[in-house]
Amino acid sequence: MAVKAAAAPGTAILLVTANVGTLFDDTENLQKSWLREFYQSVHTHKPHFLVLHCQEVGGKNYEASMSHVDKLVKELLSSDAMKDYNRARVYLDENYKSQENFTALGNFYFLHESLKNILQFDFKAKKYRKVTGKEIYSDTLESTPMLEKEKFPQEFFPESKSSRKGFIRTRWCICDCAFDLVNIHLFHDASNLTAWDASPSVYSGIRQKALSYVLNSITDHRFERAPFFIFGDFNFRLDLKSVLEILCAKTKMQTVRATDTNAVDKLIFREPENDQKLLEFDKELSFFKDRLYELDISFPPSYPYSEDSSQGQQYMNTRCPAWCDRIIMSHSAKELLVKSENEEKIVTYDNIGPNICMGDHKPVFLSFRLAAGAGKPNANVHKCCVVQ
Repeated sequence: MAVKAAAAPGTAILLVTANVGTLFDDTENLQKSWLREFYQSVHTHKPHFLVLHCQEVGGKNYEASMSHVDKLVKELLSSDAMKDYNRARVYLDENYKSQENFTALGNFYFLHESLKNILQFDFKAKKYRKVTGKEIYSDTLESTPMLEKEKFPQEFFPESKSSRKGFIRTRWCICDCAFDLVNIHLFHDASNLTAWDASPSVYSGIRQKALSYVLNSITDHRFERAPFFIFGDFNFRLDLKSVLEILCAKTKMQTVRATDTNAVDKLIFREPENDQKLLEFDKELSFFKDRLYELDISFPPSYPYSEDSSQGQQYMNTRCPAWCDRIIMSHSAKELLVKSENEEKIVTYDNIGPNICMGDHKPVFLSFRLAAGAGKPNANVHKCCVVQ
């Protein structure tokens, strides 16, 4: 499945975020279907610049499963479906022995052979470098000058001692337009019952603090500011207290109690076909409306899907469905997108594999074209800034 460069004006860009943790629990079934759907998306959108941000690389049992990561990387780099991408950069945080730094994030960047003017920023030298060949970086990414990586401070989420949450930032320049790409994994809801206790929940406050931390880091004065796209597993959850009080008031509740203590262990509410109703309870991003922008969501919640390979559309009963996986941008990045071409929609924000089991998370993508001349006044990229 070769990918021929799109002929329409502007550079075609495809951003994908995917929590891949469950792929390493079933490499024979889940990983094959996941790759097939991913390649189909690449073939459909034909990007010049393809970006894949992954979370939970190696899976939940990463000590046993990390060996499978190399196989996945090799497949992505050598697949016939990707043969027209003659340059690539892969950054994998695989060093789980360094718990103070380990994030389990993976960043993949693929450059189509037709894409000529692209540079990557060296944060140490504060210069752009030409991108040639295919290179893989892993283990100690802290020493790699082509990115900034940070695990969130432990005090952000003290009840999770083995948290792998953090972010990785890279900066790119395409045709004189510079922008940051940030892979992020925010904190989850450790307890449904605790999340139900208040509106907004205590976990929402923790995620808000962590996202503010990232935004302040990527917009500080160490480097010239640039438009940015943040995409990953934000773990945004619905306002559960409001959902249960309003949406589920007329639904049937099932109480599950622990066999040993008889304490309430789980509450299950069921109401079919309520995805669009749920959107009104998706409130966590509203705190950042002055700093961040997201296109309208028209796809179902991205989590938590059944991991049964025959149940591509079925949610698990473990959590209330939510739009955890998102692609969000600065308001300046919004201006980089070509809105339409001859009345034809160019920007697409959707999920991958809606009817196929892709693990407990559905990957989410944003396909767009970079507006010609976008960002030139602010990019400040000149030949003298480029390291050959």
